[in-house]
Amino acid sequence: MSVTWRQLIEDERRSNKDESPIQDWAPKGQEEDVFNKPFDNGYGGPEGSPFVVWSRDYVYFPICYDGAEWCGSAPRNPPHEPLEHQGGG
Repeated sequence: MSVTWRQLIEDERRSNKDESPIQDWAPKGQEEDVFNKPFDNGYGGPEGSPFVVWSRDYVYFPICYDGAEWCGSAPRNPPHEPLEHQGGG
């Protein structure tokens, strides 16, 4: 299935109900190739570029398990609640 990181990040933001503004991201200067370039996020090998995105409330990052890729996130401030396992399994 062909997706972009932009799509997966927005899906994760909706899941978090994160409407806070994006404050920063990396890598800078390669946004078109990193966030808008379609890739196959199914099993096999990682195809999406590495990235990190900071909103006011969350940090977003790539996760890969057994070749499948998706966007994970963690709160920027301690929520005093446990996080689920990241990376599948």
